Amino acid sequence: MDEKQLPKLSNYRWVILAIAALLDAISSYIQFQISALAVQIMPALHISPAQFQSLLMAPMLIAVFLSIPAGSLADKFGAKKIVSVGLVISVLGAYGRLFANNFITMFIFLLLFGVYMALLNANTLKIFGTWFKQDTNTAMGVFFASASVGIMLSQATSSLFPTVEKAYIFSSTVLLVLAVCWMIFVKDTPKGEEVPQPQTEQGKSESSFEFFKAAAKSKKTWYVALAVGFGMGASEAFSGILPQAFAARGMTPAAAGVVASVATIGSLAGSLFGPAVINKAKKAKPMMIVITALGGLLMAVTWYIPLGMPLSIALILGGVFGAMTGPIMQAMPITFPEIGPKNAGSAGGLVGTVSLLLSFFLPVIISSIAGKNYALTFIIQGLVFVVQIIVLAVLPDANAARRHAE
Repeated sequence: MDEKQLPKLSNYRWVILAIAALLDAISSYIQFQISALAVQIMPALHISPAQFQSLLMAPMLIAVFLSIPAGSLADKFGAKKIVSVGLVISVLGAYGRLFANNFITMFIFLLLFGVYMALLNANTLKIFGTWFKQDTNTAMGVFFASASVGIMLSQATSSLFPTVEKAYIFSSTVLLVLAVCWMIFVKDTPKGEEVPQPQTEQGKSESSFEFFKAAAKSKKTWYVALAVGFGMGASEAFSGILPQAFAARGMTPAAAGVVASVATIGSLAGSLFGPAVINKAKKAKPMMIVITALGGLLMAVTWYIPLGMPLSIALILGGVFGAMTGPIMQAMPITFPEIGPKNAGSAGGLVGTVSLLLSFFLPVIISSIAGKNYALTFIIQGLVFVVQIIVLAVLPDANAARRHAE
């Protein structure tokens, strides 16, 4: 499509993106406080390494149950209302961590905390597709990068708080402020535009299930969900284990957190610039396959890389290669003819359910297999990450699909 023919975008889209990205950042910050404060939290709650991984992934587990209804309900009622309800629940869950004194109570509060991100993640494709249209990949890249910022800040700053409780209070209050911003400033559509509305038949409005059924019939959407799930599962497990692994190599908890945060610098760069680099290629698929293979390789050999500058460089490069393809994958369903803006929420919910189910159980399974053998842990994580290549091979080329949609 000629660039002059592309639709004009509202400047207010940057407000929408800023609030969504900040909510994503604080979500990762709160989630990875469990990792950054593991040395204090694990003995206080009397938990095993497998239970620790369960807590780390708990905010994502709730999305397995909420993503599909969240997307379908947003297709019918609008994303703002659905996410706003989730934010109220999540703020209560975040503050509830202050009262958790064992594995079960902490797990429950972290499940509650994860509600809003389940609802937001399920609808990012719909929100950004509506506001950014031809620039949806760019918005997805910024959103992905914000998670890396949250992880980096969490690992670098959480151990600086005098107590775990004060670390919890700080992050929970930031979430509360951002929740208010969402409710006041976010709009479902730009002024003068409307998302395709539910059809009416014999006086009855199209049900939420009809939206989901349309998305569930798309084989390509299922393939995207699998690819995203393997990538997220390996990446989440990798990020969560870094501080402990580096502490096992002789670093202090604070130093281990700082070095672990280096990986997210690469993820930040990969998320921001990866879509632009891949979009310029004539064919995206070969480039995405090579990038994925390099990311998995660097992940697998992490334990064997010497401490210091070699490790920092490897972590940054691994972060870059590990994050470049994620935004492209997440944005693909809206380019499928059977999905489009109308069913984008349901497609996002389907991707969220499948991918988050994998990204919850894969780290727990890896931890159960490898235990405290960190070398084996990194190798398994790298292999899981590379599985994405199989799924990428059967998907249509991302650039071809985007150009066809335009």
